[in-house]
Amino acid sequence: MSHYFTDPKAAEVRRSVEVRFWDTDWRFTTANEVFSADGLDLGTAVLLRSSAPPADATRLLDLGCGWGVLAVALATACPSAVVDAVDVNPRALALTADNARAHRVGERVRALTPDAVEPDVLYDEIWSNPPIRIGKQALHELLLTWLPRLAPGGTARLVVGRNLGADSLQRWLHEQGWHCDRVASAKGFRVFAVRP
Repeated sequence: MSHYFTDPKAAEVRRSVEVRFWDTDWRFTTANEVFSADGLDLGTAVLLRSSAPPADATRLLDLGCGWGVLAVALATACPSAVVDAVDVNPRALALTADNARAHRVGERVRALTPDAVEPDVLYDEIWSNPPIRIGKQALHELLLTWLPRLAPGGTARLVVGRNLGADSLQRWLHEQGWHCDRVASAKGFRVFAVRP
């Protein structure tokens, strides 16, 4: 069985989806074997509804970008920002790059594998619906890798399903020394603002 966080095995089948958030109608291309291939997932929708884009940001990270909805939205809303869209799935990265070009932000969205990100870059904000299904240990390693890349005064905006361990993840982040505030809760999801 293939997972969205692995290298796709099946032939690519693309489709177009329409979504609405931030008072705008958007059209994106998705494909099989990427996260939420049929449209905007509920968790990411909750994150977008509950979080305003950081208009003055210059460097942003979409961690686990999937087909690029967060990266494209952030680049569109933050015209001075470069957005690194990071994923391990090559199909997701190709879709993100294509969607960024289609929305005329391709020059400011960089679709990258984790190891292709410059080692010393810091982010004003990190936005993520993190891949909970990779397992608790792998998720903790992922967060411990990327959260230290927040710039001074930076914030990570994470959305996690309550039934997928949101509350225990919040406790764990506190135990690791991070300030983690629940800023929204809707439709079974928690949105956290995480700060150093």
